[in-house]
Amino acid sequence: MDYARIFSDAIDRLHEEGRYRVFIDILRNKGAYPNARCFAGHNGPKPITVWCSNDYLTMGQHPDVIAAMEEALHDVGAGSGGTRNIGGNTHYHVDLEAELADLHGKQAALLFTSGYVSNEATLSTLAKVLPDCIIFSDELNHASMIAGIRNSGCEKRVWKHNDLEDLERLLSAAPPEAAKLIAFESVYSMDGDVAPIAEICDLADKYGALTYLDEVHAVGMYGARGGGISERDAVADRVTIIEGTLGKAFGVMGGYIAADRTIVDVIRSYAPGFIFTTSLSPVLVAGALASVRHLKRSSVEREAQQRNAQRLKEVFADAGLPVMNSATHIVPLMVGDPVKAKRISDVLLAEYGCYVQPINYPTVPRGTERLRFTPGPSHSEEMMRELADALVEIWDRLELRLAA
Repeated sequence: MDYARIFSDAIDRLHEEGRYRVFIDILRNKGAYPNARCFAGHNGPKPITVWCSNDYLTMGQHPDVIAAMEEALHDVGAGSGGTRNIGGNTHYHVDLEAELADLHGKQAALLFTSGYVSNEATLSTLAKVLPDCIIFSDELNHASMIAGIRNSGCEKRVWKHNDLEDLERLLSAAPPEAAKLIAFESVYSMDGDVAPIAEICDLADKYGALTYLDEVHAVGMYGARGGGISERDAVADRVTIIEGTLGKAFGVMGGYIAADRTIVDVIRSYAPGFIFTTSLSPVLVAGALASVRHLKRSSVEREAQQRNAQRLKEVFADAGLPVMNSATHIVPLMVGDPVKAKRISDVLLAEYGCYVQPINYPTVPRGTERLRFTPGPSHSEEMMRELADALVEIWDRLELRLAA
């Protein structure tokens, strides 16, 4: 067996398909975001503007967050020291779970090391505990949700994206006595569209199903206190389990679920992805705690971000660029070719100092490759116009079609 050839061929296939991922070597400038330094291919750092960060509100650089992390570091040290069961359950963890439960109007919450882990661990565990469980999964659900469903070993039914008629067709065909779980997202991060949460809950009530809502791209961003789309639409109380992240709008790291106390206790007691991993560093938890508390009382950051997202869509549209329709803070620009998407990204960075990552298969379907922009509160009008001018020039250089 020629193992080296097999591995080499696997990488070569990615290059041939234009899907090989390159990690850009950067450092953000604290207090000056979206300005950063890029170390890739330069003699020393080159100044760039970041356009694709998931730190949507720049909370990772907020003075309250940094101060809380510094205080925790000097108070308790760097690491947690173990799993939650063995030495790693600090008072910071307990406080943050209480804040997250309150944020979503639930009885309890549970922290995980990432949003991916919270999805995979929770979904795989739920379906093993529920007898004869069938999970109904939106076709555009995140890879972590798909992994959790697959690892549960239960039956699954994939319904067309945000298609209530298709979901009801599948629910009505399922055995009435079977446990049912509907898994979906609030904001789908590659298209920027939003799920009809209330209507999905109506179907869950009608067919006796539980609901599992991934709010990772919405927590901190929507609702009066940052509770997500479910808070904005006043339906959080109807959702069985809400899952979120601390690594996007909250600007730090980690994932969580919020639900009633018994469900959270089941996941805490049965999920290997929770039980057997070292808990989050108390330094990170302290930062996330400060961020959650700040965004509960401040809407300044999310309002500025929403204004800038809307403005960037307008600037792109005015320039004739193929900006996709999006009802949220996500600003996708359609390219439709993986090689050209990568080329646009490379030219933007090398020649214009603008960093945006190409989004290719399997993150999006083949033929829908795109650039995904996430303007933050501090992106200026001048930055947006310079970006649009650069994109128009590159579009012309690569002989791509502008919108009519």
